[in-house]
Amino acid sequence: MATRQTRRRTVAPVARRRAATPTAGAVLNTLIALGRTAAGKQIAARAQHFFKTDPDGYGAGDRFIGIRMPMLRKIAGDVARDVGDTAVEVALPLLKSGWHEARSLALILLVRRFQRSDPATQAMIFRLYLRNTGFINNWDLVDMSAEQIVGGWLADKPVERKTILTKLATSASLWERRIAMLATFHTIKRGEFKETFRIAGLLLDDDQPLVQKAVGWMLREVGKRVGVEPLESFLKRHYQQMPRTTLRYAIEHFDAAKRKRYLFGRA
Repeated sequence: MATRQTRRRTVAPVARRRAATPTAGAVLNTLIALGRTAAGKQIAARAQHFFKTDPDGYGAGDRFIGIRMPMLRKIAGDVARDVGDTAVEVALPLLKSGWHEARSLALILLVRRFQRSDPATQAMIFRLYLRNTGFINNWDLVDMSAEQIVGGWLADKPVERKTILTKLATSASLWERRIAMLATFHTIKRGEFKETFRIAGLLLDDDQPLVQKAVGWMLREVGKRVGVEPLESFLKRHYQQMPRTTLRYAIEHFDAAKRKRYLFGRA
């Protein structure tokens, strides 16, 4: 009768096949296949309307596969695990895709890689991001990445931060202007607000609602995370010339009486 030790030697080891590292094309094909279901087509149709993809909308010409964000983040996590250090190489072609979800997935990969990388890799991702802002062309794409990559890289570089954010805030692209504003979220979370107020000041006359909302949102976050006093100090200097959209977002957490005083010019 064979001993336990003998049995161990006679059992052949099971060969494990390592799955091939997915390419950007393979990832995109997976996304498109997921969107071919009836549910996917319904999601895509709603997204086309929600993100204003009609010819006169801010998302004109954008195309949607039909994948919700939770599923997209799960897919991105699986891809990130499989591609490892080559995440940037996989992400870049996806970022240049005509499909919205592919660009979303690319940005999730870039943010994930940025947050887990050494400074040299972070610098490379930051530069790549700024070179490709033309593909970061909807508010959700900005909001999922600008704080982490632009704000994250510039957080401890005040001179470079001032130069880069000023350039973005004065850009003809509404998405670059929104990137400038959202990038300051990183420093707000660290208890800093001067750069937020500086960029907000540059954007107070902006006529684009998506920029006005971003400015108001970041001002509100200063009040929420840093303190109401600095927020009110800024508002009292500027609220009378602010777009109403910006003001409404900024004072959203004030009590009803205080909101009325600001809205009716009696703060």
